[in-house]
Amino acid sequence: MTPPTQSLASRGYDAVIVGGGHNGLVAAAYLARAGRSVLVLERLDHTGGAAVSTRPFAGIDARLSRYSYLVSLLPRKIVRDLDLDFRVRGRTVSSYTPVERGGRPTGLLVGGGERRTRESFARLTGSEREYAAWQRFYGMTGHVARRIFPTLTEPLPSRDELRRRVDDEAAWRALFEEPVGVAIEEHFADDLVRGVALTDALIGTFADAHDASLAQNRCFLYHVIGGGTGAWDVPVGGMGALTDALAGAARAAGAVLATGHEAVRVDTDGRAAEVTYRTADGEGVAAARHVLVNASPRELAALTGQAPPPPAEGAQLKVNMLLTRLPALRDPAADPREAFAGTFHVAEGYEQLATAHASAAAGALPAAPPSEIYCHSLTDPTILGPELAAEGMHTLTLFGLHAPARLFTRDNDAVRDELLKSTLAQLDAHLAEPLAGCLATDAEGRPCVEARSPLDLERDLRLPGGHIFHQGLSWPHAQDGTGRWGVATGQPNVLLCGAGAVRGGGVSGVPGHNAAMAVLERATG
Repeated sequence: MTPPTQSLASRGYDAVIVGGGHNGLVAAAYLARAGRSVLVLERLDHTGGAAVSTRPFAGIDARLSRYSYLVSLLPRKIVRDLDLDFRVRGRTVSSYTPVERGGRPTGLLVGGGERRTRESFARLTGSEREYAAWQRFYGMTGHVARRIFPTLTEPLPSRDELRRRVDDEAAWRALFEEPVGVAIEEHFADDLVRGVALTDALIGTFADAHDASLAQNRCFLYHVIGGGTGAWDVPVGGMGALTDALAGAARAAGAVLATGHEAVRVDTDGRAAEVTYRTADGEGVAAARHVLVNASPRELAALTGQAPPPPAEGAQLKVNMLLTRLPALRDPAADPREAFAGTFHVAEGYEQLATAHASAAAGALPAAPPSEIYCHSLTDPTILGPELAAEGMHTLTLFGLHAPARLFTRDNDAVRDELLKSTLAQLDAHLAEPLAGCLATDAEGRPCVEARSPLDLERDLRLPGGHIFHQGLSWPHAQDGTGRWGVATGQPNVLLCGAGAVRGGGVSGVPGHNAAMAVLERATG
C-alpha cells in the first residue's frame, strides 16, 4: 500500500528511484537488500512499466504479457541474487517461416530436434548447404554470446578489452565493424534463410541490412547473446510474474514503493538531491543521496533541466489476440502447435524486408508488412483461466516490423487499423482458414484483438517516439561519458537505470543491477 505523501517527504533516503519498471525494481531490491533506504516513485497506479501482464479483453480470463513478450537478456545472477520466485520455459521450436515455392505452400522449421531442422532446410532449399551455413553462422554468434553475456553485469570493458574477450577476429568484423547484411549474404544463398537471420537485427530497430550506422548490428547482437545462448524463453505466468516478484523482493527488503507519484523535477548539487513529485493530492519533495532514473534519456533531461537528446522513433506494431483455436496452415507438413510455439515469421524474406524498409523510409506503409508471431499459451497455459484452457483457446502475439512512428502522425487510429488489416492479410495468405474465423470475442461481443502503434506506446508508457529501447541500442563497451557501469549522467549522484543506459534494452534488469552497483561502489569507495 502506498504511504501517505506527507510520510514520504518527512524523511531522507539513500536512493530515490524514479520509475517502477523492472529495472527500477531491480535497483530497489539490490539497494534495499544492502541496507540502503529506498523510495520508488511510480507515476501509474501499479509497478512494472512495460513488463506487465494484463487482461485486455473485457470479461475474458486471459492474462497476457501486454507489451514485452519473451525473456532472453535477464541474467540468472539477478534471479538468484534477489531470490526471485520466477521461472521461464524454453520453446521446443525456435521458428517457423511459411513460404510458397514452385506454386506450393511450404516452410522452414528451425527446432524440434537437429534431424528435423536439417530435413526442413533440405526440403526448402534442395540441398544441405544452407543448413551447414546456418550451423557455422550461429556457431559464431554462440561463441560471441558466451564471451559477451557475462560482461553485462560487470564494469564496462573498453572496446579493446571486449575485442580480446571475443577472441575471434572474423566474428568481431562481422558483428562490430561491417553491416550485418554482409555476413548474412556471405553465409546464406537462400532469400528466406537470409531473411530469418536478419530479423534479429530489426526487432525494435528501423534499419536496413546494410545501414552504415550499424544500428542493425547492435540490435542483432543483443538478440543473439542472451543467457550466453541467444535463446528467447517464455516467462511462466506472463511477464507480470517477473515484475510482481521484483516488487515483492524490493518491499520485503524494506524499499517503499509509492504508486500514483509522478516525479516532475530533480535538483542536485552532485552530493545531495531533492526529487519533487506530484500526486492527486498535491506536490511533495523527497530528499536523497542518490537518484536513479528508470525512464528514458529524454525524461531524464526534462527532470534535470538539461538539453534533450536527439529524438527517438519506434518502428513496430504490437498486437495481442485471443483465439478459440489455432488456425490450420496451408503447408501440409506444418503442425500449428509447433509453428506458432516458436517465432512464426510472416513476409520476412530478405528482399521483402528490404522492400518494406524502403517503403516505410519513403513515408508509405509497406505493401507486405513483415511481422513475427508466437503463442505464449502453447508453452505456458497458466496465463489462461481453466475454462479457456479446457476449451482449447490460445493467445497470439504479433510484433510488426518497419512501422516507424512517422507513418502514424497524420491519423494514428486510421493508419493503425489499415496496417493491422494488411498485416493480418499477409498471415492469412499462409493459413488454410481466415484468422478472423478463429478470433474469440469478449464479453461485449468484440473480436479479441488489441493493436498498439508507436504513438500509442508513447502515450501509454511515455516511450519516446514509441521506441521500445528508449533510444538506439549501444555497444556493450565503454564510451565517452558512460562511466564505469554505463549508467552515468552529468551529475555524479544521478544515474540512468532504464533501457537507455549502456547495455539497456529488453527485459534484462541489467541497467538496474548496474546502477545499484554504481551506488554501492561509490558509497564504499
